[in-house]
Amino acid sequence: MNNEQFNDRDVSNGYFLVDIEDYPTTGWDKFKRTLKRSLRGELFVGLWVVLREMIRFDIHTIKYPEEKMPIGPRYRAVHEMKRLWESEAERCIGCGLCEKICISNCIKMDTKIDENSRKEVSEYSINLGRCIFCGYCAEVCPELAITHGGEYENASDQREHFVMYEDMLTPIDKMKAGKQLEFEGFGAITPHEDERVKKTPLSY
Repeated sequence: MNNEQFNDRDVSNGYFLVDIEDYPTTGWDKFKRTLKRSLRGELFVGLWVVLREMIRFDIHTIKYPEEKMPIGPRYRAVHEMKRLWESEAERCIGCGLCEKICISNCIKMDTKIDENSRKEVSEYSINLGRCIFCGYCAEVCPELAITHGGEYENASDQREHFVMYEDMLTPIDKMKAGKQLEFEGFGAITPHEDERVKKTPLSY
């Protein structure tokens, strides 16, 4: 390859000039340009579309935040901590797998030994400012203790927005009402579980 083709600086081939009107200088020219742009057909087409939608009676408008669209059961939003159905105790056993697998390093957990020489969770927090809601913590949990819920409104006035263990844990009244949502997977509740489960081996 020679350099002759690079020495040719003629760039007019294949280009076309855009016809741009001169900028008006007088007041009368500015008024004529404004009038010309205002009376184009596109303006009235847009106004007709707005007017047509205003007078329709079958409008499917969601009055947010009073009304919200339903989201999928697998939507990954703010985390939830589940309870055991037979004893209403926390499912989390403090294994720390969710903390280890978290790729954004937003889960912090502290455990202690209770009076029965069993490990229990003393502190558990998730920094929602760092969380990317990948779902790894829910996939690796052997007890299905942590899942993603449907609460997506997690706006905060600070960059580090932490959600605590007590805030994620299923309330007792919701648990007794049988409103705790379950998902398919290891450890998930199965149909007619109340007739089969009498007591867990370790008496949670």
